[in-house]
Amino acid sequence: MNNRITKLFNIEYPIIQAGMIWCAGWELASAVSNAGGLGLIGSGSMYPDVLRTHIRKCKAATNKPFGVNVPMIYPDIDKHIQIVIDEGVKIVFTSAGNPKTFTPLLKEKGITVVHVVANAKFAMKSKEAGVDAIVAEGFEAGGHNGREETTTMCLIPIVRAAVDLPLLAAGGIATGGAMLAAMALGADGVQIGSRFVASNESSGHQNFKDRVINTGEGDTILSLKKLMPVRLIKNAFYKQVEEAESRCASADELKELLGRGRAKKGMFEGNLDEGELEIGQISGLIKEIKPAGNIVKEIWEEYLEVKKRLLTD
Repeated sequence: MNNRITKLFNIEYPIIQAGMIWCAGWELASAVSNAGGLGLIGSGSMYPDVLRTHIRKCKAATNKPFGVNVPMIYPDIDKHIQIVIDEGVKIVFTSAGNPKTFTPLLKEKGITVVHVVANAKFAMKSKEAGVDAIVAEGFEAGGHNGREETTTMCLIPIVRAAVDLPLLAAGGIATGGAMLAAMALGADGVQIGSRFVASNESSGHQNFKDRVINTGEGDTILSLKKLMPVRLIKNAFYKQVEEAESRCASADELKELLGRGRAKKGMFEGNLDEGELEIGQISGLIKEIKPAGNIVKEIWEEYLEVKKRLLTD
């Protein structure tokens, strides 16, 4: 395909692998990039020296474009940005923060900048900040989520009407059919997270991957709304959160319950009871762990197949 997203990133398919904490290291990013999509290293779960190592290993594993996702709610962000610049990374996705914070600096260094939003208001702010493209992420997505709870099917046309920048759809997308639907609504490509969690190259713990492919419809929920909304799998930890929220626990009480390292405990260390298991609603459709390259190929081939069928019908 030759469209605004493939041209912007110099990739074959407008399929971007989300930079998910604890799951998106250099192995996954390089595998997706080698398959013709755009792989992203998820820096949110990495110390600065670890991020530098992942960038260098990704460079060695692929000669194709790749990027780094930088969630601005995590510590050491200034250091992460400097490492990205020092290591010559050409593509950065920023999220969970003000797009004006780092976009001017990154653009000054010749870096392509994409910002993740959950509403049209921040899409317009991102455009004003000078970003090159936008990810509009719907309520279905795993991990940290928008407070508006706008679904992807509603969000994409709303954001498309608000800005004319290259637009990536995210949230609830794991198949070629969903990709085609998103593009029919105005997206130029898709960003996919949950489907790549259940890949061989994902750095998530095997216990977590197995739990994802055994997740059914309705097994995820948007929780911790007093802090920052996060979609996770219902487990023993979630039940503690549910009980606390049912008695109107304060934000401070919820922070104490969440503690530190809860996501690492679940997704990286494989504690399925006490860990935070972040995944999207589409996990109910994911039933197999596969190589990331195969996932890219299957999504693209299904996209073409469904498109051809609709045109024929």
